[in-house]
Amino acid sequence: MKPLNRIVEAARTSPTRIVLCEAEDPRVLAAAVRASREDVARIVLVGNPDAIGAAARQEALALDEIALVDPATSAWRAPFVDELVALRGSKGMTRELAQAEVLKPLVFADLMVRLGHADGSVAGAIHTTADVVRTAIQLIGLEPSFKLVSSFFLMMLCEPFHHYKGGLIFSDCALVVDPDATQLAEIAMAAADSARSLLMEEPRVAMLSFSTSHSAHHAHVDKVIDATQRVKSLRPGLAIDGDVQLDAAIVAEIAERKIEHSQVGGHANVLVFPNLDAGNIGYKLAERIGGAKAIGPMLQGLNRPANDLSRGCSAEDIYYVIAVTAVQAQAARQRATPR
Repeated sequence: MKPLNRIVEAARTSPTRIVLCEAEDPRVLAAAVRASREDVARIVLVGNPDAIGAAARQEALALDEIALVDPATSAWRAPFVDELVALRGSKGMTRELAQAEVLKPLVFADLMVRLGHADGSVAGAIHTTADVVRTAIQLIGLEPSFKLVSSFFLMMLCEPFHHYKGGLIFSDCALVVDPDATQLAEIAMAAADSARSLLMEEPRVAMLSFSTSHSAHHAHVDKVIDATQRVKSLRPGLAIDGDVQLDAAIVAEIAERKIEHSQVGGHANVLVFPNLDAGNIGYKLAERIGGAKAIGPMLQGLNRPANDLSRGCSAEDIYYVIAVTAVQAQAARQRATPR
């Protein structure tokens, strides 16, 4: 089964509540209706119900199975104001400001996630990445074991012409411009968690560089080596190679020649790029020249999932981001459940 199909099937096994705050956009509505109809998630749309209904009728879409929440009339409005003041009061959030803020669908949606009225949120078809990420960090917060929110792309190579078949995690390709060694280690661990929950296989992490096994000496290489050692000390059971060039990360024969005692063996399913230049260029090369399907950028490191969309996204893109967010929400539930 293709990785995307596995994600959709996993989402269906235990549907989560995913909130969308750009509900007047036809692409968002189409994706919401499909996700609801196919039992991928229980969809909640935040916004003005009259405007949402008019947009749905314009697209001949039925919203019968979808919940609509109006921030202006919701019973959650008052407690959300209280929460926002408590959360951001030290940053200058007054009650008057909070009363205006909670009327914003993006803010209202992320407060729903924070306070357990939804399991995850998806936005970005209209909002900028900066708005989506900032609001998620401020209102949903970071997962306790992380100090950094980063991003990843789910890269799908499922076409007949692909030599490598399956899914890969590329990280970070959208957020952290020039991570230091500590940040790079966090990105690697978060990406490994993303691989485990979304690819549904054990992560095999490659810390990419222009050097393999100290073949070059440079501060950029030292950063990757340092980050790799940090991951090994914090996650001793994780398969990880670094510093490693791309070919040694994904080609077993080359890994055998270049890396002594490799833990990944040229079978990496998580590629961690040393900086945003490399990550952004890398995923776009894979997408535009290699014909991979790129899903993302998705966010990792948050306490509960909140994902960003490209403003050029299609309804199908949004549908798959909803499915990914649903599976991330399932993983978050498992983390929160006492063992």
